[in-house]
Amino acid sequence: MTDHGVSLGRGALRALHRIVFTHAPDQAVTILQQAGFASGEGVYDAFRAWVPQHAGVASPEDIDAGHLSHQLTRFFQALGWGSLTVSPLAAGALAVDSPDWIEAEPDAAAETPMCFFSAGLLADFLGRLADEGVAAMEVECRSRNDLRCRFVLAMPETIQRVYDQMLRGKDYKEAFGG
Repeated sequence: MTDHGVSLGRGALRALHRIVFTHAPDQAVTILQQAGFASGEGVYDAFRAWVPQHAGVASPEDIDAGHLSHQLTRFFQALGWGSLTVSPLAAGALAVDSPDWIEAEPDAAAETPMCFFSAGLLADFLGRLADEGVAAMEVECRSRNDLRCRFVLAMPETIQRVYDQMLRGKDYKEAFGG
């Protein structure tokens, strides 16, 4: 998989967080999300190359929906990112959960979710898989002592509506109507 890009490990992610939050704290979230989003294409290309050898089908589009979560876990674990589960959250929205996601820092005691790079990466990656633009927002994070990292993905306007409702005090599940 290295012929499709450069591997980014836990140490590099932590250094990137530290540098961006030190030198551009007001823009850190945006910078990390955009960097993650820019990485999505390379990660998706690596997935496309991985699928024929490991998933038994010719392309990602050929993966049966019932096996997608398993194949994504195998792929992201092979890259060192951690395991994940993809499941429906609400009409038009998915939840991506991971108990061991690489970007999270369980000892950080953060006040908010912190996997900004991953949110961008997953938005681009899963948008390519779905063949439509999606946005991602992390709503649970091991960096703030949650049991898992949970990213919600939906159309950008849906994510914005949910985010706005969360700013007014609603829980993300309630904002999604669940």
